[in-house]
Amino acid sequence: MLSAAAAAAADKPDAPPMMQVHDLASPFVDVWDRNVGKTDEEFSRDFKATVGSRFPTFYGVARYEGKKSEAQRDAEIAAARAEFPKLRAAYEKKVARFTQDLPLHIASFRALFPDYEAKSPLWFVHSLGEMDGGKRRLDGKLEFIFGADLMVKIHGDNDEAFFFHHELFHDYQPMQCQRWPVWTSLWQEGMASYVARQLNPDATDDQMLMNLPANMAQETRRQLARALDDLHAKLDSTDQEAYNGLFLRKGDSTGLPARRGYYLGMLVAEEAAKTMSLQQLAKLDCEAVRPVVVAAVERLRGKQAR
Repeated sequence: MLSAAAAAAADKPDAPPMMQVHDLASPFVDVWDRNVGKTDEEFSRDFKATVGSRFPTFYGVARYEGKKSEAQRDAEIAAARAEFPKLRAAYEKKVARFTQDLPLHIASFRALFPDYEAKSPLWFVHSLGEMDGGKRRLDGKLEFIFGADLMVKIHGDNDEAFFFHHELFHDYQPMQCQRWPVWTSLWQEGMASYVARQLNPDATDDQMLMNLPANMAQETRRQLARALDDLHAKLDSTDQEAYNGLFLRKGDSTGLPARRGYYLGMLVAEEAAKTMSLQQLAKLDCEAVRPVVVAAVERLRGKQAR
């Protein structure tokens, strides 16, 4: 389904380009309504036939390579059904606002990056608890996805301009690297957050998702010297534990805040922006990024040592 906003833009030949939006978040409501009083098995069968079949690379289990079964996926669908009544009002509000807000956020993003083409098809889904937004490589293709359910659960009624700008930057700058050590994720997430902060200078830690988990940014600032030393030692690591601690809520055994890589990455991008423009930084290829990241981390560590 093409979103109303995208369809309206397509009718105006002089309008800036706007990506196609596949709305699979709205049909979840329809599936829920027509299965009231039916079993979870019937609900799951309907959901897979009418929603899942339209985005099989996301909703199917093949991408998990044996780590998730159909039975486990059915359980996730049943859980999404069970929790929906308490989310419904906020979910429907989020869905209604999405196609109104997206063109506005694209327009303001283009104030910094006027060459942003906004041509990647966007999937707006009920993510079954997986994600609020981001990119997923599915069957070899990088897909741009927003999850209405976690947008509700994580963002609540907060202003989402920062979040949209963060994700739009990922679409604008899809890094292509042969390997993915820590410094690549640090740069991707740090640049996306720094750009979003430039566009939303009054954004709070909550709006920047820097309080996920609670007080993440504050606690990282409190232990900044140790956090930077730890980061410096892990820049070239491809170890999953290193990635978990820096970018996932599961954290690690260092005693430093989980997901601190988002905050540290923003500091790194801010430091790098003292020597190059945002537009120049955004155009760096993978090979050129590493020395920029290393130099920025070393300068930040030097400031802490004074």
